[in-house]
This record gives sequence, structure tokens and C-alpha cells, in this order.
Amino acid sequence: MSEALARILDAAAHGRFPPPDGSTTVVRQPNGRDAGVLAFTAHSVVFLDEDPGWVHDTLAATPGDALAATMNPRFLGALMARTGRHMNTIDLLTVAPALPGTPDLDLREIRDPEHPRVARAMKFRDEVRVWGAEGGVVILGRGVAGRWETAVEVAEEARGRRLGERLARAARQLVPDTVVWAQQSPGNARSVRTFQAAGYRPVGAEALLVAG
Repeated sequence: MSEALARILDAAAHGRFPPPDGSTTVVRQPNGRDAGVLAFTAHSVVFLDEDPGWVHDTLAATPGDALAATMNPRFLGALMARTGRHMNTIDLLTVAPALPGTPDLDLREIRDPEHPRVARAMKFRDEVRVWGAEGGVVILGRGVAGRWETAVEVAEEARGRRLGERLARAARQLVPDTVVWAQQSPGNARSVRTFQAAGYRPVGAEALLVAG
């Protein structure tokens, strides 16, 4: 297992980013499941079991702003064609430090592996745990390079009560690590605002290449 990506993510979680020199670092996948692209400020990381020379040549041939080339649809399309993988979206990648104490919500752990939220989370994460509250759920699991990730879901009838923010903050108290990560689609402004209100700060963009 390559630990290079885990080191990069850990450093970014604590405010230490790759140099903003316009370059792209290519590292091996941390495992067979996780592959994709991270874009920090003026520095990108491609984590893929692929020839670095091919990656750099493909980037050089990508039209448009060189600093944004790794998130250019033409480059991402070339990665998908090369690997046979697909992707869902380009996400905003955020992180927050863990918090002490216990959540101010009445949470009950959902242990049913057939529960839709549990089953979906297990496709992308390991060691998945899911808690339900009235009107919503909060999910924790180990995702890319073993990092602890969270996601929340709020029922339509429970919106407008800041429940999503409280669930996102609860993840900071439930996580068994010093930080917790979360991804939001940039177009989902409600989700972006929810996580930022709960103390998550943006660190970059992420495009995951999904197998199957």
C-alpha cells in the first residue's frame, strides 16, 4: 500500500499544502479501490497506478489553463478511457478538526447492513458506521487513503432547522481521529454552506475514479 497520498492528505488537513508551483505530482493508488485527482492551489496530485510520463504528456496536450488542466473534462475523460473507470462529479474537499464532548442530538446507531445508507456507504468506505436522528442520518467511514470521511442526509420535511449543520458537527465529535473529511458538490450550495457552518474548511477539489 502506498502511503504517499495519506501523507499528502494528512499535511493538508493541518494546513501544510504542496508548493503552489503549478506542477502535478503522480503517486500510486493507496489501494485497488481509490484512484483519482486532487487539486490544491496551483498544485495537483494524481493518485493512479499509471505511467507518470503518460499523465504528464496528457496534461501537456490538454487545452486551456494549465493550472486547471487536471480538472479539465478532456483530461479526466482521458483518465477514464485509459482506466475503464467512471466518475460522478468533481467535489469540493473539506476537513475539520475533531471536537471533544458528545453530540447534542439523540442519535441511535443503525447496524443493519441492508439499510440503504449503510449499503451505499460501504461501496466507497471501510469501517462504516451510521447513526440516525429524527429527520436525518450521519455517516462515518474510512475512505480515500484511510482517511475518516463523513456524510449527512436530512429528510425534506426536517429542513430549515439547521439539522444538517448539527449532524455535520456531530461527526466531529464521533470521529475516532484528529480530523474528519467531507466532500460536497460545488453546485449543492446548501450542502457547502451546511458544512462550512459546522466548521469544515475547503482544502481543494477532488475527482474520484470509480471502478465498475
